Amino acid sequence: MNSLSNWTVSAQQHVEYRVEIVDGVFDRDNLALVDGEAGARRLIVTDAVIDDLYGDRIRAWAEANLSEHRLLVLPHGETNKSWDSVDTVLETIDSFKLDRRREPVIAVGGGVLTDIVGFACSIYRRNTPFIRVPTTLIGLVDASVGVKTGVNFRAGKNKIGTYFAASRSLLDTSFLASLNDRHVSNGLAEILKIALIKDSVLFELLAGHGAAALASRFQAQTSQERAIIGHAIAGMLEELEPNLWEHKLERLVDYGHTFSPTIEMRALPELLHGEAVCLDMALTTAISLNRGHMMTSQARRIFAVMKSLGLPTEHPAMELGALANALEDTTRHRGGLQRLPLPYGIGSATFANDVTTSEIAEALETIKALSPENAKVAA
Repeated sequence: MNSLSNWTVSAQQHVEYRVEIVDGVFDRDNLALVDGEAGARRLIVTDAVIDDLYGDRIRAWAEANLSEHRLLVLPHGETNKSWDSVDTVLETIDSFKLDRRREPVIAVGGGVLTDIVGFACSIYRRNTPFIRVPTTLIGLVDASVGVKTGVNFRAGKNKIGTYFAASRSLLDTSFLASLNDRHVSNGLAEILKIALIKDSVLFELLAGHGAAALASRFQAQTSQERAIIGHAIAGMLEELEPNLWEHKLERLVDYGHTFSPTIEMRALPELLHGEAVCLDMALTTAISLNRGHMMTSQARRIFAVMKSLGLPTEHPAMELGALANALEDTTRHRGGLQRLPLPYGIGSATFANDVTTSEIAEALETIKALSPENAKVAA
């Protein structure tokens, strides 16, 4: 018998968004950002670093192709990934009197900036579309291909956020020319993540051509550079698409993200996100080696590639107590199980739910032995 006081609602949300590689996105005659229709109104949000580098170019494009625009410039960096920045975006959206159904916000910047703007758009009238234009390698292969938004809260990384897809992500590798080596390395860490957990071909590309791509900042336009970025994005989307809302808590893309949030926030602003991810991957590679999930020669290759990509494998923030607390905190957010992705050889992975503090301590010692400068691996 049907009840008149108890109902169950079941619904599904359709999600569709485009990820496109576009050359010269802010060339004066390029209308990709407005889907070929000149004369639109747009709010463009960027940060102070991008404004210094590309502000004139962005303004010239807007003057040539938009009927009206406003450019909001936020402070740069992880320390500004806060509610205050979100509030600034919300106030600007409101004062610009944006038509949320026909006038998507354009976010131009790294992952921090696009996360801030995406979060603000997700909560302004519950659904204001936005377009991502990533300007960093980590933004291009990671932050701009998924649906997560968010800002930091107290000492927690991305503790406030939503799942909200940008309507489009336009990827223009020419922005990478202005990055320094460290920020290219930062993005290469997220590419290496995909290689280690699911794509041995990508690993070989990084081993053979990653250092050259780092040196050229992906501006040589070789087939290998295109393949590295293509494999990375395809691998990320392949993992994300069937589980966008993270209903399934065993996620390969969580590799490198078990210990790294704590490491990164402890060292903020000293460590970049990808550097913290690589420290996490170094630790879990050592755990896998000690568990017999890979050969010593494979672990050594992984550490050699990390070094060739300019990435760290050790840092003072990797203190045993902090790492144990990080695993405990992550376990709480993964349904009470560790669900810790561990590399299984190179190019595949497994999940562990029984990693102990003593294993972490042993892995910290193994990391020292895995350094390319050392001739022996700890037993």
